[in-house]
Amino acid sequence: MTTLRTDTVEVPEAEVHSHERRPLPPAAPHSPRTLAAAGDLLRALAAPVRIAIVLQLRESERCVHELVDALGVTQPLISQHLRVLKAAGVVHGERHGREVVYRLVDEHLSHIVVDAVAHAEELHPGPATTDRAQGPINPAVTAVTRGVPADEEQT
Repeated sequence: MTTLRTDTVEVPEAEVHSHERRPLPPAAPHSPRTLAAAGDLLRALAAPVRIAIVLQLRESERCVHELVDALGVTQPLISQHLRVLKAAGVVHGERHGREVVYRLVDEHLSHIVVDAVAHAEELHPGPATTDRAQGPINPAVTAVTRGVPADEEQT
């Protein structure tokens, strides 16, 4: 049996990637305010470039020009997406001289993104180069959301 190590707990691979429906205990009730905040957070994460930014920041702190280089998108676009992520409490920026270095506020958020990307790959394996709603996807962003460094992505 194959096991995967997640932080400090070893979990059988079948349990990690299983799509079987198992009975779960009843969910604890959550306040409408909490549910609205969770919805706001998920909306803030709901853009390919923001997902790619979170994946980059999961590896290490980055300044804007490093994100521009890694993702192959323009500086104004990166800055716009960072503003959304900052407003949602996903990232925090700290000024270091002339640059602002961004980091994830909470590691839980990267787990949400990593799980979403893994699930999307299970549903749609293989490289995606277009998005019906938005047209061509930047190959660098596609590579990063697939966990492949942009310079190793094959076009």
